[in-house]
Amino acid sequence: MAVSMAAAARRLRRAVRRSPLLRCLGRRPFSSEPPPASATAVRDAFLNFFRDRHGHRLVPSASVRPRGDPSLLFVNAGMNQFKPIFLGTVDPRSEMAGFRRVANSQKCVRAGGRHSDLEDVGRDLSHHTFFEMLGNWAFGGEYFKEEACSMAWELLTRVYGIPADRLWVSYFGGDAKAGLDPDLESRDIWLSLGEADGSLQPLPQRHVDTGMGLERLLAVLQGTRSTYDTDLFSPLLNAIHQGCGAPPYSGRVGAADEGRTDMAYRVVADHIRTLSVCIADGVCPGMSGAPLVLRQILRRAVRFSTEVLRAPPGFLGSLVPVVVETLGDAYPELQKHSAQIANLVSEDEAAFLASLQRGRHIIDRTLRRLGPSDLFPAEVAWSLSLSGSLGLPLDLVELMLEEKGVQLDSAGLARLAQEEAQHRSRQAKPAEEQGLQLSVHALGELQRRGVPPTNDSPKYSYSLRPSGGYEFGACEAQVLQLYTEDGTAVASVGKGQRCGLLLDKTNFYAEQGGQASDRGYLVRVGQEDVLFPVARAQVCGGFILHEAVAPESLKVGDQVQLHIDEAWRLGCMEKHTATHLLNWALRRALGPGTEQRGSHLNPERLRFDVAIQAPLTPEQLRAVEGTVQEAVGQDEAVYVEEVALARTTRVPGLRSLDEVYPDPVRVVSVGVPVADALDPASQAALQTSVELCCGTHLLRTGAVGDLVITGERQLSRGTTRLLAVTGEQAQQAREVGHALAQEVEAATERLSRGSQDALEAQRLSKDMGRLTDAVDTALMPQWQRRELQASLKVLQRRANTAIRKLETGQAAQKTQELLQRHSEGPLIVDTVSTESLSVLVKVVRQLCERAPRTSVLLLSPQPLGHVLCACQVAQGTTPAFTAEAWALAVCSHMGGKAWGSQVVAQGTGTTADLEGALSTARTYALNQL
Repeated sequence: MAVSMAAAARRLRRAVRRSPLLRCLGRRPFSSEPPPASATAVRDAFLNFFRDRHGHRLVPSASVRPRGDPSLLFVNAGMNQFKPIFLGTVDPRSEMAGFRRVANSQKCVRAGGRHSDLEDVGRDLSHHTFFEMLGNWAFGGEYFKEEACSMAWELLTRVYGIPADRLWVSYFGGDAKAGLDPDLESRDIWLSLGEADGSLQPLPQRHVDTGMGLERLLAVLQGTRSTYDTDLFSPLLNAIHQGCGAPPYSGRVGAADEGRTDMAYRVVADHIRTLSVCIADGVCPGMSGAPLVLRQILRRAVRFSTEVLRAPPGFLGSLVPVVVETLGDAYPELQKHSAQIANLVSEDEAAFLASLQRGRHIIDRTLRRLGPSDLFPAEVAWSLSLSGSLGLPLDLVELMLEEKGVQLDSAGLARLAQEEAQHRSRQAKPAEEQGLQLSVHALGELQRRGVPPTNDSPKYSYSLRPSGGYEFGACEAQVLQLYTEDGTAVASVGKGQRCGLLLDKTNFYAEQGGQASDRGYLVRVGQEDVLFPVARAQVCGGFILHEAVAPESLKVGDQVQLHIDEAWRLGCMEKHTATHLLNWALRRALGPGTEQRGSHLNPERLRFDVAIQAPLTPEQLRAVEGTVQEAVGQDEAVYVEEVALARTTRVPGLRSLDEVYPDPVRVVSVGVPVADALDPASQAALQTSVELCCGTHLLRTGAVGDLVITGERQLSRGTTRLLAVTGEQAQQAREVGHALAQEVEAATERLSRGSQDALEAQRLSKDMGRLTDAVDTALMPQWQRRELQASLKVLQRRANTAIRKLETGQAAQKTQELLQRHSEGPLIVDTVSTESLSVLVKVVRQLCERAPRTSVLLLSPQPLGHVLCACQVAQGTTPAFTAEAWALAVCSHMGGKAWGSQVVAQGTGTTADLEGALSTARTYALNQL
C-alpha cells in the first residue's frame, strides 16, 4: 500500500522551516542535470545527519563475515550485527548493551544461501553481490515509529533535496492468515508528516531499524537509472575499458547487449568489489561455505573478463587499487590489506585461467561432434566438475553452454550424481568391502612381471611462493596397468568407465597414516583437453592405485600428466600439521605418558584418539588449545627429513605409533631442525613436536590459523576420541561459542531480576531449553560447551522452580475466585483466563483439594479460537465416570483431543462456541453422576 506525500511535504516544510539545515549536501533543485553528489558526500551526509542532528553514535561497519552466527554465509543486512539486541541476548556487560541511538554504513554481501543475488548480477542495472546499507537504529524505546519517520523524511527532503512529490511511502498492510492487522499507526504517522496504539501485537522491547541502500540512493541523487552509472562504479568501468580494450560501457541489457559485453562489465565491476571487501575482512576463496561462494564469484569474474572482455592475465588484480580508491576512506581495512588482496586475486585468477582454457577447449571440442538438436553429454560436464579446485563448477559449465544455446543432459547428470553418491556410500564401508582393490593374485602378477613399486616421492614436491601461497608441481607418468571395478586387469578402458590406474610414478598422496587421499585429475600428454577425474588413491602392496572415471578411452602405455586438487591437499596439510601440534599439546598438558591411539583427517575436520584414564576437564581442553595457538602464532618452520630408522629409536620424547615404519623413515619436527631434534643431548624432542610420519605437512605452522577441539567421546575404557577444526572453521567455532556465552549471560541476568509473571517465566524457561539445544549441537569449543552446559542446567532448575512458584500462586488466586462464584455442590464447570495448560491443571487440582466431593472441568480460551481443557473427578463417584472420558467428550466436541487417567485429564480443542462446550461438559457429567 502506498500514499503520495506531496501535500504532506508542504506541511512538513513549514514545520521545519526554522530548523538549521545540514550543509553537507544542501538543498538543490531536482533537475535533469543536477550537480553531482559524490558517493562519499552522500554517505557522509547520512552519518553526519544522524550524529550531529539527532545524537546518534556512529559505529564502524561489522565484518562481512558473520561473527558467531552460523546461520549466515555473509552479513547480508545492516541489522545483522545488532541481532543480540533484537533477540534480547546481548551480554549486559558488553559495549553493545549500552547502545541507544546508533548509525552506520554496513558492508553487506548477498551471495549463496537463501538470499543470493549472484545469478542476477550483470543481467540488470541494479543487482549487486556487495552493497552498502545506510542504517539508523533506536534500541530500548529510545525513539519509535514517529521519530524514525520524521527523521527519514527530513533526511530525504531537506538534506538530500529529493522533491516530496516524487516520494512514495509503503506500510504493512496486515496478514489475515497470521492474525495480524494493518500497521495503521505507521500509516497515520506518515500522513501526519505529509500527509495511538496500533493493533499489531506489541514487542517486548521497542526497537527501530531504519535503512536504505547507498547504491540505489546514489542513483536517485545523481540522476541516473542505473546504480552502475554512479561514481561508485564509473571509475571501475573506466578502468575495465582501459585495461581490456573492449568497447566502452553503454549500459545495455538483454537482447540489446550484443555479445553480453555490458553484462560482463557489470559482473566484473561488482565481483571485484565483493572480492576485495571479503578478503579484507578475512574471507578468502576456499573449499566450503562462504569461501566456496567467494571462489565461485572469482571464477565468474575471471570468465567474463577473459572470454567476453578479452582481458589479459592478471587483469582482476589490477582493479583492486580502483576499489580501494572508491571505498578505502569509508572502510580503512581495504587500504591496510590492498597488496594482500591484489596478490591473492591474481594468484587465484592465474590458477583458474588454465583450467578455464582447458574447459573451454573441452566444451568446444565436444560441441563440434554434436548435431544441432543433441544435448551436451552429461559425462563430459561431470568430468569437468569432478576435478576439484582446478575444475569447473557445474553451474559455470551450464552458463557457458547457455551462452552457446546448448542444453545440458540434465537427466544424465542426475543419474551420474546418484551413481557417485552410491559409490561414496560404498567407500564409507570397511576397506575389505570396498571395490577397486588389488587382489593377492593381481599383486602376485605384478611382482612376477618385475613391476617396481610406484614412485610416489613427487607428492612431497611443493614450495612456498613469496606471497605465502603454496606451489604444487604437476607430474608426468606412464600407465602401467588398468583395472575394472571388480579388479580385473585390462589393457584399455572406455568412455564413462570407472577404473583403477597403476602408474610408474605419482604426485597423489594415497590414503595412509590417517591422512585422506588426494583427489584431482589427469590428462593424456598431447591431449590436455580431456580430463580424467581421480577420486582417490590408495596403497596396495607398495603400488598406488588411482580411482578414476574415463570420459574417453585410455590404454596401457599412455603418457599422462597428473594434477592434484590443490585446495584439498592444502586442507589436508593444514590438518595434519595441526594433528601433530595437538598430539604434542596433549602430552604437555597431561604428561609424557599420554599416547596416541590413531587419527584421521581431511580438509574439513580431524579426529584424534588418545589413551587417557579420565575425560579431559574443561581447563585441560582449554590449555591444550592454548598450547597449539602459541605454536601457530609463532609461525614456526616445519622441518622434514629422511633418516635411518635406527637413529630414531633412542630419542627421548620422539612420538611414533605402534606400526611398521620404512627405513629410512621421515621425521617431522616443528621449530627445530631434524638433526638437532634427533640429538639425544638436546632434549629438543621433549619441548616441541617431533614425530615419525609419512604424511604431507605445511612448511610453516602459521597457516594452521587456529585449532579448536569441538567434541569428545569415550571409545572404550581408557581411550577418548577428540574432534577438532582449524583455520576459518576454528575461528567461527570460537565466535559461535562467544555468542552463545553472551546469550547464557543475558539469560542469567534476566533470571536474576526475577519475574512476577508466569508467562514471562515460561518464556525464559523455553529460552533456556533453546539455548541448551544450541549449546549441545553447535560447532564450538568443547571446553566452553561443557561450562555452558553446567551453567544452563543450574539456570533451568532455577527457572522451573520460579515457574512452579508463580503458577502455584496464580492458581491459588483463580481457585479462590472460582470458589466464591460456585456454591458447594458435586460439579464445577467454568472458564478460566490463563495462558498455560500447566496453570489450568493446578487450578483444577487446588479446587478438588479445597472441595474433595466436587468434580471439576475448566476451559481456558486462547487466541485464534484455541481452547485448553483440564478436569478431575471426585473420589467416590461412579466407576463409569472417568476424567479421561469426560475430557475426551468435551474436546471431541471442539474438534480436539484429550489424554489422562481415570482421575485427572487434560486436552485441547478449537471452538468459537464456548457455551456449547461448557454445556457438553455439564450434560456429560450429570448423566454420569
